[in-house]
Amino acid sequence: MPATIKAVHPVLMARDVNESVAFFARLGFASVFLDSPAAPRYACVRRDGVELHLQWHDAADFPPGLDRPTYRFYVDDVDSLFADFAAAGGLSPSSAVRDTAWGTREFHLHDPAANGLQFYQAT
Repeated sequence: MPATIKAVHPVLMARDVNESVAFFARLGFASVFLDSPAAPRYACVRRDGVELHLQWHDAADFPPGLDRPTYRFYVDDVDSLFADFAAAGGLSPSSAVRDTAWGTREFHLHDPAANGLQFYQAT
């Protein structure tokens, strides 16, 4: 019997791990692991079974004009989640919930390291 892949845990680049952990805390992610409480260079946050890892990178790893990765999160109620994030102060000013031509309802934002975060549901 072949092995089963159980989950994927993306590792997001972070310029400041504490800042990224605080950002994700505003989005309802709990801190699970910090490699150093005082000056972390690696952390793990989790919400509703979704686990993200945050790893420090030097400023040289963030050259101007280079696209950052984007992560998509499938959710059950995108409008409610948007309202929760807005109330917590976790949204960028350009975020908006919208219906797409490909049959989803979604909104997008960026974390402090400019990683793209897209939250969507099927319509």
